[in-house]
Amino acid sequence: MRLRQRLALGGALVAALTCTVPAAASPAKPVELHVAGGDGWHADNRFELGWTNPATTGSPLVATHYRLRDPLGLTIEERRIAWVSDGIAGLTVPKVPGSYVAEVWLEDAAGEQGPAAAAPLRFDDARPAPVESEAVAGWIGRTSFPLRLRLRHPAGPLPASGIRGYAVTIDSSGEGAPCAAADRCSEAETTLPGGAGDDELQVPALPEGTSYLHAVTVSGSGMKSALAGTAAIRVDTTDPVTQLQGVPPGWTHSAVRLIALASDTGSGMEPSGAGSQPFTAIRVDDGAPEFASGGAVATTLIDEGIHRIAYYARDAAGNVDDGAMVNGVADRRPRTASVRIDRTAPRLAFANAQDPSDPDLVRARVADQLSGPDQSRGRIGVRRVGSGDRFELLPAMPSADGELRARWESDAFPEGEYEFRATGYDLAGNASATTRRQNGAAMVLANPLKTTTALRAGFHLHGPRRTIPYGRRILLDGRLTAGRASPLGGVPVRVVERFPVGVQPGARTWTAGTAQDGTISLRLPTGPSRSVSLAFSGSPTLARSAGPVLEMRVRSGVRLRASSMVAEVGGAPLVFNGRLLAEPGVSARGRAVQLQFRLPGAPWAEFRTLQTDSRGRFRYAYRFSDDDSRGARFQFRAYVPAQESWPYEPGGSRPALVRGR
Repeated sequence: MRLRQRLALGGALVAALTCTVPAAASPAKPVELHVAGGDGWHADNRFELGWTNPATTGSPLVATHYRLRDPLGLTIEERRIAWVSDGIAGLTVPKVPGSYVAEVWLEDAAGEQGPAAAAPLRFDDARPAPVESEAVAGWIGRTSFPLRLRLRHPAGPLPASGIRGYAVTIDSSGEGAPCAAADRCSEAETTLPGGAGDDELQVPALPEGTSYLHAVTVSGSGMKSALAGTAAIRVDTTDPVTQLQGVPPGWTHSAVRLIALASDTGSGMEPSGAGSQPFTAIRVDDGAPEFASGGAVATTLIDEGIHRIAYYARDAAGNVDDGAMVNGVADRRPRTASVRIDRTAPRLAFANAQDPSDPDLVRARVADQLSGPDQSRGRIGVRRVGSGDRFELLPAMPSADGELRARWESDAFPEGEYEFRATGYDLAGNASATTRRQNGAAMVLANPLKTTTALRAGFHLHGPRRTIPYGRRILLDGRLTAGRASPLGGVPVRVVERFPVGVQPGARTWTAGTAQDGTISLRLPTGPSRSVSLAFSGSPTLARSAGPVLEMRVRSGVRLRASSMVAEVGGAPLVFNGRLLAEPGVSARGRAVQLQFRLPGAPWAEFRTLQTDSRGRFRYAYRFSDDDSRGARFQFRAYVPAQESWPYEPGGSRPALVRGR
């Protein structure tokens, strides 16, 4: 078995061996001679050859020959290897770019040499001239994508291997490089592999901000240009922010000046000499937009109606939200607003007649075809005819259906004629006033409008004033009539009791109803002194009325008890115990109580004044020391005098009988 070896050769030249082999006996040439890495151009001058040795039937193969020719065909190296090989590693050509040729043939044991197989050795380590991108002027907006970038062809003579294409990268670094190796680019790194003419790059998208394009020329052998062409690409894909000032919140009755202001944090809104020129625009309804260079534009609206406002802006990168068609698709819509202008005052008139069921209700209709009546505003005033006074505003009532409503408390005004004026508004703030009804007649009412009423009241059989003992109820009666003397039955009457200072609560209000004949009869609750008044509040057709103020006086309530009905002269004292009475809400603490005595038929005489405790109680011990008291029959009582903040009249207790002994 013959050992087959691969030869590793150095750079030394070997003398050529020559022999003459008869054609009929020469070995066949090597099969499929090839260069590792392909027959194309190589950036290194060391090559590796491989082949397949042919089958032999005659003399066996014993040696391998190879020859290296320069680009002109001249032999620069030839060697005989004393064994049979199927490849050569480390075959080196001179460091001069060019297309060299390697020839390989075989020799058999008879010394016969076969024909040579040839393979090209293309070497080029020359670095091509650099390439540059055409300048990208200004900012790039979103409508510029996909972005087409074109490279300028490298200047000067081309390398022997020609131009494979260009390696291009785009990143955020100004110092980037398209290829990993320092002097060459792989085929995968060659972005544009179509030769020198393949000079256009299509970029689908880039992030906002500044990106950098780096490009190198790549030769046919993969060598790249020593310098990379770099170009900055500034990208802004965001629309400018536009604000509209001057839009009223609702309807307005005056001209409106609108100002659109635009700002942009990317390319900006300042005009420049390159790229898109920034502008700001306002469009009113379907009219032509009004433009202004830069970040502000203004317009004034005067005509009545509802106006649709569109406002937008274009920045220096060309981003604009005007709704135009871009690549067959509607781009971003502009911002919009509405402006409502109504400069015509509303129409206003009072109702032709008063409502018989409610004559105090005053109504005026407000009509406005554009903005509509303002239900939250409007007023109605009244004054006596011919007085020249200011109109007194009436209490407003909730309005609806474009109607102003107010209530005139006519029974609070003296008799006579009164004129009215209404002022109405629309939603734009326009106002109009009138003193006329819808039929053109003056809005004048003659008072009284309602049927008059009268309320009589008093304490039963005692008139308007009465004094009663503590704890007793009192009967109050009266009568309510309408017109001349017609009874008003089943009508509520308000009863108000007002108490003196010191009573809580200070007043009490309740309601009583009249009988069918208009009479009212009620018993007032027990309690301290007070004033009592009755009032009829009226109705839409009946005037209000009030009865006289009644005075109800209540005497103080006090109790006294003696410890014994017999008092020993010079003996143990007689003890008096008592209590001051008061209803809830009245404090009996610290009140003055007098102790009085008398003999039968004599006037009362005070002998001691006491102060009550927190519960209204008092106590006093009295010693009989006068011999004249023996056999006398005395009367003792507690008496409450008039005093500040005490809501009762003076009053005394029942006498206590004591006999001296």
